[in-house]
Amino acid sequence: MPGLLRGVARTAVIAGTATAVSNRVSRRQANRWAAQEQQANPQEPYYEEQPAAPRDDKLDQLKELGELRKSGVLTEEEFQAQKSKILAG
Repeated sequence: MPGLLRGVARTAVIAGTATAVSNRVSRRQANRWAAQEQQANPQEPYYEEQPAAPRDDKLDQLKELGELRKSGVLTEEEFQAQKSKILAG
């Protein structure tokens, strides 16, 4: 059973990371399109949307990792590896 939980926890962490990356890519692309549209129609005021603080996403992911480690789902080595990935991204 611990192996199954560990696998589920890894999947959840990976899915959360993929979602955060996907959201950032979508925001960047939307900002690029808005900038291109603004250049094509300069009479309209353009306000670039500030991206959500990635620190909040990382902080949430790190909290979730910490909880998984405390509950025994992740080993210390797995925790450190995932933590490094989150902080590097």
